[in-house]
Amino acid sequence: MNNTGNISAAVDIGASSTSETRIALSFLDLLFDRESLRNVVFRLWDGTFWPTRETKSATLVLKHPGALRQMFGSGSEKALAEAYLRDDFDVIGDMEAAFELADALANKIGWRRSLMLALLVRRLPRSRWREIDRHANPDRNQRRHSHSRDKSVIAFHYDVSNSFYRLWLDRRMVYSCGYFEGTANDLESAQLAKLDYLCRKLRLREGQEVLDVGCGWGGFAVYAAKNYGVNVTGVTLSREQAIWAEDRVSEAGLHERVRIRCQDYRSLEKDRDFDAVVSVGMSEHVGTENLSGYFGSIWGILRPGGVFLNHAIGEGCRYRPSRGPSFIDEYVFPDSDIPPIEVVLASAASAGFEVRDVENLREHYALTLRHWVRQLESNHDEALKIVNEAIYRVWRLYMAGSAHGFEHGRLAVYQALLVKPDGVGRANLPLTRRGWYAQESLADPHHVDGVMKACVRGNTAVPTAIL
Repeated sequence: MNNTGNISAAVDIGASSTSETRIALSFLDLLFDRESLRNVVFRLWDGTFWPTRETKSATLVLKHPGALRQMFGSGSEKALAEAYLRDDFDVIGDMEAAFELADALANKIGWRRSLMLALLVRRLPRSRWREIDRHANPDRNQRRHSHSRDKSVIAFHYDVSNSFYRLWLDRRMVYSCGYFEGTANDLESAQLAKLDYLCRKLRLREGQEVLDVGCGWGGFAVYAAKNYGVNVTGVTLSREQAIWAEDRVSEAGLHERVRIRCQDYRSLEKDRDFDAVVSVGMSEHVGTENLSGYFGSIWGILRPGGVFLNHAIGEGCRYRPSRGPSFIDEYVFPDSDIPPIEVVLASAASAGFEVRDVENLREHYALTLRHWVRQLESNHDEALKIVNEAIYRVWRLYMAGSAHGFEHGRLAVYQALLVKPDGVGRANLPLTRRGWYAQESLADPHHVDGVMKACVRGNTAVPTAIL
Protein backbone atom coordinates (compact mmCIF):
# COMPACT_ATOMS: atom_id res chain seq x y z
CA MET A 1 0.00 0.00 0.00
CA ASN A 2 1.18 3.53 -0.73
CA ASN A 3 1.11 5.58 2.46
CA THR A 4 2.35 9.02 1.45
CA GLY A 5 0.04 10.92 3.80
CA ASN A 6 0.81 14.56 4.47
CA ILE A 7 4.61 14.59 4.20
CA SER A 8 5.48 16.73 1.20
CA ALA A 9 8.35 15.70 -1.07
CA ALA A 10 11.58 17.65 -0.84
CA VAL A 11 12.29 20.31 -3.50
CA ASP A 12 14.71 19.04 -6.15
CA ILE A 13 17.89 20.85 -7.12
CA GLY A 14 19.50 18.98 -10.01
CA ALA A 15 20.32 18.75 -13.71
CA SER A 16 18.21 17.32 -16.51
CA SER A 17 15.99 14.33 -15.84
CA THR A 18 17.86 12.12 -18.32
CA SER A 19 21.24 12.80 -16.71
CA GLU A 20 19.85 12.30 -13.22
CA THR A 21 18.30 8.98 -14.19
CA ARG A 22 21.55 7.69 -15.71
CA ILE A 23 23.54 8.64 -12.61
CA ALA A 24 20.93 7.02 -10.33
CA LEU A 25 20.99 3.76 -12.29
CA SER A 26 24.81 3.71 -12.27
CA PHE A 27 24.79 4.27 -8.51
CA LEU A 28 22.32 1.42 -7.90
CA ASP A 29 24.33 -0.89 -10.17
CA LEU A 30 27.44 -0.18 -8.13
CA LEU A 31 25.81 -0.26 -4.69
CA PHE A 32 23.85 -3.49 -5.01
CA ASP A 33 24.46 -6.93 -6.35
CA ARG A 34 21.35 -7.55 -8.46
CA GLU A 35 21.29 -11.20 -7.44
CA SER A 36 20.94 -10.21 -3.77
CA LEU A 37 17.70 -8.28 -4.37
CA ARG A 38 15.13 -10.98 -4.96
CA ASN A 39 12.16 -9.24 -3.34
CA VAL A 40 12.77 -5.55 -3.98
CA VAL A 41 12.55 -3.32 -7.04
CA PHE A 42 13.20 0.44 -7.34
CA ARG A 43 10.90 2.77 -9.28
CA LEU A 44 12.48 6.12 -10.05
CA TRP A 45 10.64 9.47 -10.12
CA ASP A 46 10.32 9.28 -13.92
CA GLY A 47 8.88 5.74 -13.96
CA THR A 48 12.18 3.96 -14.66
CA PHE A 49 12.57 0.61 -12.87
CA TRP A 50 15.71 -1.01 -11.45
CA PRO A 51 16.89 -3.77 -11.61
CA THR A 52 13.80 -5.06 -13.47
CA ARG A 53 10.19 -4.20 -14.21
CA GLU A 54 9.17 -7.57 -12.78
CA THR A 55 6.69 -7.32 -9.90
CA LYS A 56 8.36 -7.91 -6.52
CA SER A 57 7.15 -8.13 -2.93
CA ALA A 58 8.23 -4.54 -2.24
CA THR A 59 8.62 -1.56 -4.55
CA LEU A 60 10.73 1.38 -3.37
CA VAL A 61 9.32 4.48 -5.01
CA LEU A 62 11.86 7.33 -5.26
CA LYS A 63 9.93 10.58 -5.11
CA HIS A 64 12.54 12.92 -6.61
CA PRO A 65 16.07 12.89 -8.11
CA GLY A 66 17.70 13.72 -4.79
CA ALA A 67 16.20 10.70 -2.99
CA LEU A 68 19.18 8.36 -3.41
CA ARG A 69 21.59 10.91 -1.95
CA GLN A 70 19.28 11.38 1.03
CA MET A 71 19.00 7.63 1.49
CA PHE A 72 22.60 6.50 1.06
CA GLY A 73 24.78 9.62 1.13
CA SER A 74 25.91 9.28 4.75
CA GLY A 75 25.95 5.49 4.80
CA SER A 76 24.04 5.27 8.09
CA GLU A 77 20.92 3.33 9.04
CA LYS A 78 19.43 6.48 10.58
CA ALA A 79 19.79 8.51 7.37
CA LEU A 80 18.08 5.80 5.33
CA ALA A 81 15.21 5.65 7.84
CA GLU A 82 14.86 9.44 7.91
CA ALA A 83 14.61 9.55 4.13
CA TYR A 84 11.57 7.28 4.45
CA LEU A 85 10.09 9.41 7.25
CA ARG A 86 10.46 12.55 5.10
CA ASP A 87 8.85 10.81 2.10
CA ASP A 88 11.98 10.98 -0.04
CA PHE A 89 10.84 7.47 -0.90
CA ASP A 90 7.89 5.22 -0.10
CA VAL A 91 7.47 1.47 0.16
CA ILE A 92 4.61 -0.16 -1.70
CA GLY A 93 3.82 -3.73 -0.74
CA ASP A 94 5.53 -5.80 1.95
CA MET A 95 7.46 -3.45 4.25
CA GLU A 96 9.34 -6.34 5.85
CA ALA A 97 10.60 -7.51 2.44
CA ALA A 98 12.15 -4.08 1.91
CA PHE A 99 14.68 -4.88 4.63
CA GLU A 100 16.40 -7.07 2.09
CA LEU A 101 18.20 -3.81 1.28
CA ALA A 102 19.77 -3.75 4.73
CA ASP A 103 20.98 -7.32 4.27
CA ALA A 104 22.50 -6.45 0.90
CA LEU A 105 24.21 -3.35 2.29
CA ALA A 106 25.68 -5.35 5.18
CA ASN A 107 27.90 -7.30 2.78
CA LYS A 108 31.48 -6.11 2.76
CA ILE A 109 32.45 -3.78 -0.10
CA GLY A 110 36.06 -3.65 -1.25
CA TRP A 111 38.05 -0.41 -1.09
CA ARG A 112 37.97 0.12 -4.86
CA ARG A 113 34.20 -0.17 -5.01
CA SER A 114 33.85 2.02 -1.93
CA LEU A 115 35.92 4.74 -3.58
CA MET A 116 33.86 4.61 -6.75
CA LEU A 117 30.63 4.86 -4.70
CA ALA A 118 32.00 7.86 -2.79
CA LEU A 119 32.77 9.63 -6.06
CA LEU A 120 29.45 8.74 -7.66
CA VAL A 121 27.31 9.77 -4.67
CA ARG A 122 28.74 13.29 -4.99
CA ARG A 123 27.24 13.45 -8.48
CA LEU A 124 23.77 12.60 -7.22
CA PRO A 125 21.55 15.71 -6.97
CA ARG A 126 20.94 17.31 -3.60
CA SER A 127 17.55 18.11 -2.10
CA ARG A 128 16.55 20.75 0.36
CA TRP A 129 16.58 19.39 3.89
CA ARG A 130 13.34 19.41 5.82
CA GLU A 131 12.75 18.70 9.49
CA ILE A 132 10.72 15.62 10.37
CA ASP A 133 7.47 16.45 12.12
CA ARG A 134 7.27 14.35 15.28
CA HIS A 135 6.33 14.63 18.92
CA ALA A 136 8.68 16.20 21.44
CA ASN A 137 12.02 14.53 22.12
CA PRO A 138 12.67 13.04 25.55
CA ASP A 139 14.78 15.03 27.99
CA ARG A 140 18.36 13.85 27.36
CA ASN A 141 19.96 16.50 29.57
CA GLN A 142 19.43 14.35 32.64
CA ARG A 143 21.79 11.53 33.60
CA ARG A 144 21.17 8.38 31.55
CA HIS A 145 18.75 6.05 33.38
CA SER A 146 18.09 8.53 36.16
CA HIS A 147 14.51 8.42 37.45
CA SER A 148 13.55 11.66 35.68
CA ARG A 149 15.16 10.73 32.35
CA ASP A 150 13.66 7.24 32.37
CA LYS A 151 10.22 8.74 32.94
CA SER A 152 10.75 11.13 30.02
CA VAL A 153 11.94 8.32 27.76
CA ILE A 154 8.98 6.08 28.64
CA ALA A 155 6.55 8.92 27.97
CA PHE A 156 8.18 9.48 24.56
CA HIS A 157 7.39 5.93 23.46
CA TYR A 158 4.27 4.90 25.35
CA ASP A 159 2.34 8.16 25.76
CA VAL A 160 1.87 8.72 22.01
CA SER A 161 -1.81 7.93 22.44
CA ASN A 162 -3.75 4.98 23.79
CA SER A 163 -6.06 5.36 20.78
CA PHE A 164 -3.11 4.92 18.42
CA TYR A 165 -1.94 1.68 20.06
CA ARG A 166 -5.50 0.43 20.14
CA LEU A 167 -5.59 0.50 16.31
CA TRP A 168 -3.12 -2.37 15.99
CA LEU A 169 -2.81 -4.20 19.33
CA ASP A 170 -5.21 -6.92 20.49
CA ARG A 171 -8.20 -5.96 22.61
CA ARG A 172 -6.25 -6.53 25.86
CA MET A 173 -3.55 -4.13 24.63
CA VAL A 174 -0.74 -6.64 25.15
CA TYR A 175 2.42 -4.99 23.79
CA SER A 176 4.69 -8.04 23.66
CA CYS A 177 4.87 -11.20 21.60
CA GLY A 178 2.00 -13.65 21.54
CA TYR A 179 2.36 -17.42 21.95
CA PHE A 180 1.57 -19.22 18.69
CA GLU A 181 1.04 -22.90 17.97
CA GLY A 182 1.06 -22.23 14.23
CA THR A 183 1.27 -19.46 11.66
CA ALA A 184 -2.50 -19.52 11.11
CA ASN A 185 -3.24 -18.42 14.68
CA ASP A 186 -4.95 -15.06 15.13
CA LEU A 187 -3.49 -12.39 17.38
CA GLU A 188 -6.22 -12.43 20.03
CA SER A 189 -5.82 -16.16 20.69
CA ALA A 190 -2.03 -15.95 20.67
CA GLN A 191 -2.03 -13.18 23.28
CA LEU A 192 -4.52 -15.06 25.43
CA ALA A 193 -2.30 -18.15 25.27
CA LYS A 194 0.77 -16.06 26.16
CA LEU A 195 -0.86 -14.58 29.26
CA ASP A 196 -1.79 -18.04 30.43
CA TYR A 197 1.71 -19.30 29.62
CA LEU A 198 3.20 -16.64 31.89
CA CYS A 199 0.87 -17.58 34.74
CA ARG A 200 1.72 -21.26 34.42
CA LYS A 201 5.46 -20.66 34.33
CA LEU A 202 5.10 -18.64 37.54
CA ARG A 203 2.89 -21.43 39.01
CA LEU A 204 0.49 -18.87 40.41
CA ARG A 205 -1.77 -19.88 43.31
CA GLU A 206 -4.87 -18.22 44.70
CA GLY A 207 -4.10 -15.54 47.27
CA GLN A 208 -0.47 -14.99 46.22
CA GLU A 209 0.99 -11.50 45.97
CA VAL A 210 2.34 -10.80 42.46
CA LEU A 211 4.31 -7.82 41.14
CA ASP A 212 4.10 -6.86 37.46
CA VAL A 213 7.07 -4.61 36.64
CA GLY A 214 6.27 -2.50 33.60
CA CYS A 215 2.62 -3.56 33.60
CA GLY A 216 1.71 -1.73 30.40
CA TRP A 217 -2.02 -1.43 29.83
CA GLY A 218 -2.76 -4.02 32.53
CA GLY A 219 -3.41 -7.10 30.39
CA PHE A 220 -1.45 -9.54 32.54
CA ALA A 221 -2.59 -8.02 35.85
CA VAL A 222 -6.27 -8.34 34.99
CA TYR A 223 -5.89 -11.81 33.49
CA ALA A 224 -3.88 -13.23 36.40
CA ALA A 225 -6.18 -11.78 39.06
CA LYS A 226 -9.33 -12.94 37.29
CA ASN A 227 -8.22 -16.46 36.35
CA TYR A 228 -5.71 -17.37 39.05
CA GLY A 229 -7.11 -15.52 42.05
CA VAL A 230 -3.88 -13.67 42.81
CA ASN A 231 -3.38 -10.11 44.04
CA VAL A 232 -1.39 -8.05 41.55
CA THR A 233 0.50 -4.80 41.92
CA GLY A 234 1.33 -3.33 38.52
CA VAL A 235 3.81 -0.49 38.09
CA THR A 236 4.49 1.61 35.00
CA LEU A 237 6.14 4.96 34.32
CA SER A 238 3.62 5.75 31.59
CA ARG A 239 0.76 7.95 32.77
CA GLU A 240 -1.35 7.03 29.73
CA GLN A 241 -0.88 3.32 30.36
CA ALA A 242 -1.74 3.65 34.05
CA ILE A 243 -5.00 5.48 33.26
CA TRP A 244 -6.01 2.82 30.74
CA ALA A 245 -5.05 -0.05 33.07
CA GLU A 246 -7.02 1.40 35.96
CA ASP A 247 -10.09 1.63 33.75
CA ARG A 248 -9.68 -2.04 32.73
CA VAL A 249 -9.36 -3.06 36.38
CA SER A 250 -12.54 -1.15 37.20
CA GLU A 251 -14.46 -2.70 34.29
CA ALA A 252 -13.42 -6.17 35.48
CA GLY A 253 -14.46 -5.40 39.08
CA LEU A 254 -10.98 -6.27 40.35
CA HIS A 255 -10.11 -3.21 42.43
CA GLU A 256 -9.68 -5.34 45.55
CA ARG A 257 -7.14 -7.58 43.81
CA VAL A 258 -5.31 -5.30 41.38
CA ARG A 259 -3.46 -2.08 42.16
CA ILE A 260 -1.97 -0.04 39.31
CA ARG A 261 0.70 2.51 40.20
CA CYS A 262 2.42 5.08 38.04
CA GLN A 263 5.84 4.78 39.65
CA ASP A 264 9.41 3.58 39.17
CA TYR A 265 10.07 0.00 40.27
CA ARG A 266 13.12 1.32 42.13
CA SER A 267 10.85 3.26 44.49
CA LEU A 268 8.81 0.24 45.64
CA GLU A 269 8.62 -0.29 49.39
CA LYS A 270 11.53 -2.46 50.52
CA ASP A 271 9.50 -4.01 53.33
CA ARG A 272 6.95 -5.43 50.89
CA ASP A 273 7.35 -9.09 49.90
CA PHE A 274 5.95 -10.76 46.77
CA ASP A 275 5.47 -14.45 45.99
CA ALA A 276 6.13 -13.93 42.29
CA VAL A 277 7.36 -11.17 39.99
CA VAL A 278 6.89 -10.85 36.24
CA SER A 279 8.55 -8.34 33.93
CA VAL A 280 7.54 -8.39 30.26
CA GLY A 281 9.33 -6.08 27.84
CA MET A 282 10.59 -3.74 30.54
CA SER A 283 14.21 -4.65 31.28
CA GLU A 284 15.26 -3.43 27.80
CA HIS A 285 14.95 0.05 29.33
CA VAL A 286 17.22 -0.71 32.29
CA GLY A 287 20.63 -0.54 30.58
CA THR A 288 23.35 -3.19 30.73
CA GLU A 289 25.28 -1.25 33.34
CA ASN A 290 22.23 -1.28 35.64
CA LEU A 291 21.18 -4.92 35.30
CA SER A 292 22.78 -5.99 38.57
CA GLY A 293 20.87 -3.26 40.40
CA TYR A 294 17.66 -4.23 38.59
CA PHE A 295 17.89 -7.89 39.62
CA GLY A 296 19.03 -6.86 43.08
CA SER A 297 15.90 -4.73 43.52
CA ILE A 298 13.66 -7.64 42.53
CA TRP A 299 15.59 -10.01 44.80
CA GLY A 300 15.01 -7.67 47.73
CA ILE A 301 11.20 -7.72 47.43
CA LEU A 302 10.78 -11.39 46.54
CA ARG A 303 10.07 -13.93 49.28
CA PRO A 304 12.41 -16.93 49.69
CA GLY A 305 11.22 -19.62 47.32
CA GLY A 306 9.64 -16.97 45.07
CA VAL A 307 9.94 -16.96 41.28
CA PHE A 308 10.77 -14.18 38.84
CA LEU A 309 9.96 -14.43 35.13
CA ASN A 310 11.95 -11.91 33.07
CA HIS A 311 10.78 -11.62 29.47
CA ALA A 312 12.94 -9.33 27.34
CA ILE A 313 14.36 -8.73 23.88
CA GLY A 314 18.06 -9.47 23.51
CA GLU A 315 20.75 -9.97 20.95
CA GLY A 316 20.20 -12.90 18.60
CA CYS A 317 22.92 -15.27 17.42
CA ARG A 318 23.28 -13.20 14.22
CA TYR A 319 23.05 -9.81 15.92
CA ARG A 320 24.43 -6.95 13.84
CA PRO A 321 25.00 -3.52 15.41
CA SER A 322 23.78 -0.59 13.34
CA ARG A 323 26.27 1.54 11.46
CA GLY A 324 26.44 5.06 12.80
CA PRO A 325 23.57 6.72 14.71
CA SER A 326 20.65 4.47 15.55
CA PHE A 327 17.14 5.01 14.21
CA ILE A 328 15.74 3.06 17.17
CA ASP A 329 17.46 5.26 19.75
CA GLU A 330 16.44 8.48 18.03
CA TYR A 331 12.84 7.74 17.07
CA VAL A 332 11.54 4.68 18.91
CA PHE A 333 13.22 3.55 22.16
CA PRO A 334 15.73 6.14 23.41
CA ASP A 335 18.27 4.66 25.86
CA SER A 336 17.09 1.11 25.14
CA ASP A 337 19.56 -1.73 25.47
CA ILE A 338 19.35 -5.37 24.39
CA PRO A 339 22.35 -7.21 25.88
CA PRO A 340 23.13 -10.84 25.05
CA ILE A 341 21.40 -13.40 27.23
CA GLU A 342 24.62 -14.49 28.94
CA VAL A 343 25.08 -10.97 30.33
CA VAL A 344 21.50 -10.90 31.59
CA LEU A 345 21.79 -14.30 33.28
CA ALA A 346 25.14 -13.43 34.83
CA SER A 347 23.62 -10.28 36.33
CA ALA A 348 20.68 -12.28 37.69
CA ALA A 349 23.02 -14.86 39.21
CA SER A 350 25.17 -12.14 40.78
CA ALA A 351 22.07 -10.90 42.62
CA GLY A 352 21.52 -14.40 44.04
CA PHE A 353 18.97 -15.83 41.60
CA GLU A 354 19.12 -19.42 40.44
CA VAL A 355 18.42 -19.79 36.71
CA ARG A 356 15.88 -22.56 36.20
CA ASP A 357 14.71 -22.15 32.62
CA VAL A 358 15.45 -20.04 29.53
CA GLU A 359 13.33 -20.04 26.38
CA ASN A 360 13.79 -18.08 23.15
CA LEU A 361 10.47 -17.08 21.54
CA ARG A 362 11.87 -15.09 18.61
CA GLU A 363 9.68 -16.74 15.96
CA HIS A 364 6.64 -15.84 18.05
CA TYR A 365 7.66 -12.19 18.02
CA ALA A 366 8.10 -12.19 14.24
CA LEU A 367 4.55 -13.53 13.86
CA THR A 368 3.19 -10.98 16.35
CA LEU A 369 4.87 -8.05 14.63
CA ARG A 370 3.46 -9.06 11.26
CA HIS A 371 -0.04 -8.95 12.76
CA TRP A 372 0.69 -5.50 14.18
CA VAL A 373 2.05 -4.14 10.90
CA ARG A 374 -0.93 -5.42 8.91
CA GLN A 375 -3.37 -3.91 11.39
CA LEU A 376 -1.51 -0.60 11.44
CA GLU A 377 -1.42 -0.42 7.63
CA SER A 378 -5.11 -1.29 7.35
CA ASN A 379 -5.87 1.56 9.77
CA HIS A 380 -3.64 4.14 8.07
CA ASP A 381 -6.40 6.73 7.65
CA GLU A 382 -7.59 6.31 11.23
CA ALA A 383 -4.01 6.58 12.48
CA LEU A 384 -3.60 9.96 10.77
CA LYS A 385 -6.50 11.29 12.84
CA ILE A 386 -4.36 10.64 15.92
CA VAL A 387 -0.72 11.09 14.84
CA ASN A 388 1.01 12.65 11.84
CA GLU A 389 2.39 10.71 8.88
CA ALA A 390 5.95 10.74 10.17
CA ILE A 391 5.00 9.04 13.45
CA TYR A 392 2.89 6.51 11.57
CA ARG A 393 5.92 5.71 9.42
CA VAL A 394 8.18 5.38 12.47
CA TRP A 395 6.01 2.54 13.75
CA ARG A 396 5.53 0.90 10.37
CA LEU A 397 9.29 0.93 9.75
CA TYR A 398 10.22 -0.11 13.29
CA MET A 399 7.84 -3.05 13.52
CA ALA A 400 8.52 -4.41 10.04
CA GLY A 401 12.28 -4.14 10.61
CA SER A 402 11.95 -5.88 13.97
CA ALA A 403 9.97 -8.73 12.39
CA HIS A 404 12.80 -9.14 9.89
CA GLY A 405 15.34 -9.16 12.73
CA PHE A 406 13.50 -11.81 14.74
CA GLU A 407 12.90 -13.97 11.67
CA HIS A 408 16.59 -14.01 10.74
CA GLY A 409 18.02 -14.44 14.23
CA ARG A 410 19.44 -10.95 14.70
CA LEU A 411 17.00 -10.37 17.54
CA ALA A 412 15.77 -12.77 20.19
CA VAL A 413 13.24 -12.61 22.99
CA TYR A 414 14.08 -14.60 26.09
CA GLN A 415 11.91 -15.77 28.95
CA ALA A 416 14.20 -16.46 31.89
CA LEU A 417 12.63 -18.21 34.88
CA LEU A 418 14.57 -17.35 38.03
CA VAL A 419 14.15 -18.57 41.59
CA LYS A 420 15.14 -17.09 44.95
CA PRO A 421 16.02 -20.26 46.90
CA ASP A 422 14.76 -20.59 50.45
CA GLY A 423 16.99 -20.57 53.51
CA VAL A 424 18.34 -24.08 52.90
CA GLY A 425 18.74 -23.71 49.13
CA ARG A 426 15.51 -25.30 47.95
CA ALA A 427 13.80 -23.99 44.79
CA ASN A 428 10.51 -25.77 45.53
CA LEU A 429 9.78 -26.44 41.86
CA PRO A 430 8.50 -29.69 40.30
CA LEU A 431 11.16 -31.91 38.74
CA THR A 432 9.93 -31.51 35.16
CA ARG A 433 8.41 -28.88 32.89
CA ARG A 434 5.30 -31.05 32.71
CA GLY A 435 4.99 -30.60 36.45
CA TRP A 436 5.41 -26.84 36.18
CA TYR A 437 2.50 -26.48 33.80
CA ALA A 438 0.20 -29.14 35.28
CA GLN A 439 -3.51 -28.34 35.18
CA GLU A 440 -3.92 -28.85 38.92
CA SER A 441 -1.77 -25.76 39.54
CA LEU A 442 -4.69 -23.57 38.45
CA ALA A 443 -6.70 -21.61 40.98
CA ASP A 444 -9.72 -22.11 38.72
CA PRO A 445 -9.31 -25.17 36.45
CA HIS A 446 -12.52 -24.30 34.61
CA HIS A 447 -10.87 -21.33 32.93
CA VAL A 448 -8.83 -23.76 30.79
CA ASP A 449 -12.06 -24.50 28.93
CA GLY A 450 -12.31 -20.80 28.13
CA VAL A 451 -8.80 -20.74 26.73
CA MET A 452 -9.52 -23.82 24.62
CA LYS A 453 -12.76 -22.37 23.26
CA ALA A 454 -11.04 -19.10 22.39
CA CYS A 455 -8.34 -21.01 20.54
CA VAL A 456 -10.91 -23.00 18.59
CA ARG A 457 -12.80 -19.81 17.67
CA GLY A 458 -9.55 -18.30 16.48
CA ASN A 459 -8.48 -21.39 14.50
CA THR A 460 -5.73 -21.88 17.06
CA ALA A 461 -4.32 -25.14 18.34
CA VAL A 462 -4.58 -25.49 22.08
CA PRO A 463 -1.20 -24.51 23.58
CA THR A 464 0.76 -27.57 24.62
CA ALA A 465 1.47 -25.93 27.97
CA ILE A 466 -2.24 -26.24 28.81
CA LEU A 467 -2.41 -29.95 28.10
